[in-house]
Amino acid sequence: MDSASSGERVPITVARGDGIGPEIMAATLSVLEAAGARLAIEEIEIGEAVYAAGHPAGFTPEAIESIRRTGVFLKAPITTPQGGGFKSLNVTVRKMFGMYANVRPCVAYAPFVATKHPGMDVVIIRENEEDLYAGIEHRQTDEVMQCLKLITRPGCERIVRYAFEYAVAHNRKKVTAFTKDNIMKMTDGLFHQVFDEVATEYPQIESEHWIVDIGAAKLADTPEAFDVVVLPNLYGDILSDVAAQIAGSVGLAGSANIGDHASMFEAIHGSAPRRAGQNLANPSGLLLGAVQMLVHIGQSDVATKVHNAWLCTIEDGIHTYDIYDPQTSTEKVGTKEFAAAICDRIGKRPQHLTAVDYRNDTPTKVTVASRPPAEKAQIGVDVFVHRRGNPEDLAAELQPLAGPFQLEMISNRGQKVWPGGAPETLLTDHWRCRFTVTDGTTTASEVVELQHRLVDAGIEPIKTEGLFTFDGVPAFSRGQGQ
Repeated sequence: MDSASSGERVPITVARGDGIGPEIMAATLSVLEAAGARLAIEEIEIGEAVYAAGHPAGFTPEAIESIRRTGVFLKAPITTPQGGGFKSLNVTVRKMFGMYANVRPCVAYAPFVATKHPGMDVVIIRENEEDLYAGIEHRQTDEVMQCLKLITRPGCERIVRYAFEYAVAHNRKKVTAFTKDNIMKMTDGLFHQVFDEVATEYPQIESEHWIVDIGAAKLADTPEAFDVVVLPNLYGDILSDVAAQIAGSVGLAGSANIGDHASMFEAIHGSAPRRAGQNLANPSGLLLGAVQMLVHIGQSDVATKVHNAWLCTIEDGIHTYDIYDPQTSTEKVGTKEFAAAICDRIGKRPQHLTAVDYRNDTPTKVTVASRPPAEKAQIGVDVFVHRRGNPEDLAAELQPLAGPFQLEMISNRGQKVWPGGAPETLLTDHWRCRFTVTDGTTTASEVVELQHRLVDAGIEPIKTEGLFTFDGVPAFSRGQGQ
């Protein structure tokens, strides 16, 4: 989004949030005003009060219309009520407006903020819309809950391409992907495959892939080895907090949620209701999120002034309680006083920390090419059933009902338990029964007829999953131990 530098005010939507939210938003807006930010603010109410008023999503239609109208949302933390099926407002807004890229710079400010990694400067780019955060969950039996992990090729390509475009725009040298594709070979495997494909288009950027467990250990131990890290949603959520904390403090990290139609800017920490109303909270995370917003709307001149004034305040040792250290700090201040100190330093540049100079770059936009559909054929079905007992008895009941299929396998929690299961395997009341055809393909009608036979025999399916090939390649995982 471009902002005219002639003084034209850019409309933005602002929500003051819950807990410490109103205090840190007031502090942030005071700094933006002092720096000359050219903003036309529309305020909305979200969060606890809106949930309590009967809006289970945490916002009203009027709030959504404001975000849609401005396309820019500066949001303080909110509190989502526990229980009751309330959905995360953050996840809902991100998905509603297609905010697919979560961008979290994690920078060390040594020696003024304590850290074991003084050279750390990592940007975490997290896919924001799919993976387990699709939030599709079911209770299927007395003993088993299910959460679906959805990974799409367009979603992978969009976030991976964004990461490489970000690296180019910000003069970064390397992009690293983290997945767990040694276990989740299809979902995480797709993310890794797309990463490798896209990386070939950016030969000037070094690329590498890590399995997420050892990658996370390496990130925590040697963050200087990383530059831009791109991850699926869940891993990105966890590791962006880890990276922010080892850089110095989660309270210092801002976050941008970028989409083609609207973008949201926030701190990565929560509403911290225990600290509310005490003039204690550190507004740095929200302020640095606002700096990302200023760059996004084309006010890089203001972003530069705000960020450098904040750096000056940090290196002058004026710190809130969460980062105060008698050995490096000169004054412990509250939220309002910290904001006032930043305002006093507008126009100054740090002497020890690295000054920033933002450019009026347009936000990175990516396109995802359409692909021709593959030739899809069904060769079987997984039927999930709720049943107590043992796999041998279940197989004996199922085999006479198979019709044109053969019962190939029964698994329990993914582990093959028939034929030839291990007696040590823990069994629950949730069974995957795999029926396949020996030659050729089957049809949806034959699958439905199979289900009818099972129901007539008193075996009611919980759900089914089709077993397909795409261009002749099997598109389903084998059972563990199969």
